[in-house]
Amino acid sequence: MGATNHTENQLNLQSLKKPKIVLTGGGTGGHVSPNLALIPALEADGWEIIYIGSSNGIEKQLVAEVGLPYYGISSGKLRRYFSWQNFIDPFKVIKGIFDAYFAIAKIKPQVVFSKGGFVTVPVIFASWLQRIPVIIHESDFSSGLANRLSLPFATKVCVTFPETAKNLAKYGSKVKHTGLPIRPDIRNGDVDKGRAFCGIYGDLPVLFVVGGSTGSAKINQAVRSVLDTLTQKYQVIHACGKGNLDPNLKDHPRYCQFEYLGIELADVLALADLVVSRSGANAVFEFLTLRKPNLLIPLSKLSSRGDQILNAKSFQSRGYSAVLFEEDLTSESLLTAIADLDQRRDEYIQNMNQSEDANAIAQIVELVKAFSEK
Repeated sequence: MGATNHTENQLNLQSLKKPKIVLTGGGTGGHVSPNLALIPALEADGWEIIYIGSSNGIEKQLVAEVGLPYYGISSGKLRRYFSWQNFIDPFKVIKGIFDAYFAIAKIKPQVVFSKGGFVTVPVIFASWLQRIPVIIHESDFSSGLANRLSLPFATKVCVTFPETAKNLAKYGSKVKHTGLPIRPDIRNGDVDKGRAFCGIYGDLPVLFVVGGSTGSAKINQAVRSVLDTLTQKYQVIHACGKGNLDPNLKDHPRYCQFEYLGIELADVLALADLVVSRSGANAVFEFLTLRKPNLLIPLSKLSSRGDQILNAKSFQSRGYSAVLFEEDLTSESLLTAIADLDQRRDEYIQNMNQSEDANAIAQIVELVKAFSEK
């Protein structure tokens, strides 16, 4: 009788254990935000969530803000250009594989969800070695190098753009178009909180300029060179990137600058009438979700693989965004493009209102659940 009760208690304890999922992704905010967007839905579905990222990447800080358990691993960057660090980084990647292997063995997750970035390659390979199902998500129009290396080891590949699914047709049913997970809180921004945070009041429209999680020297320079002209017509909020604040503009009227916006981003976006931005997938889909007329300035191929150019062209072709290529960026062209965006803002909003937003979060959570039950 006692043995029977002991067995029943063990079974009850096992049934109370939450299934575990490892989220991984890092290097830029764009490789972290979709993971953060999934957290509320996964927690509501009963999952225990653990994050694996690099020991010192931006993801460590962002994940700390939401209080998830975090495993930091060694990681090397996958560069397309010559650097002396290319000789060192393979050893970092190898160490990262061992770090990830032992982390996965300790965590024992039912499934791993990867959002891309160089830190994910060791995690995916280590998971594959231990026969843990791996779901990869590709945000951009074209697959990043880390995801391309990881594709053979993935159980399922989710993509944001339908065109991307066609480009990966050789992988057959492994590929699924889900759209991009957007944080639910991005829809809940408060205009009054945004005004209070930025110290912006008055009736002038608000222009929000953001250069991505690491900032953009070219966008910063162009905006600041015409700031006196812009602030005659707009109140300007500028997210300029870490270390890029200009102390000389601290007291400039109708202008406020921040290195980076975290939880305040939703309130600032709610306040914004127009947006000037890089064209990372997370950013453009947030603008689409919020119906914010936007001018995209994609990273050039000189400093990227061209994914932002493809993202921007896709949104431009659908009438969701205006585009100014970095090669054409000058003080004059920026002013002209912003004026045109402002003049056509109702047209852009109308086009965005006709879009069909896929419920990416629900689709991905269902996939996670399905693979965990196999």
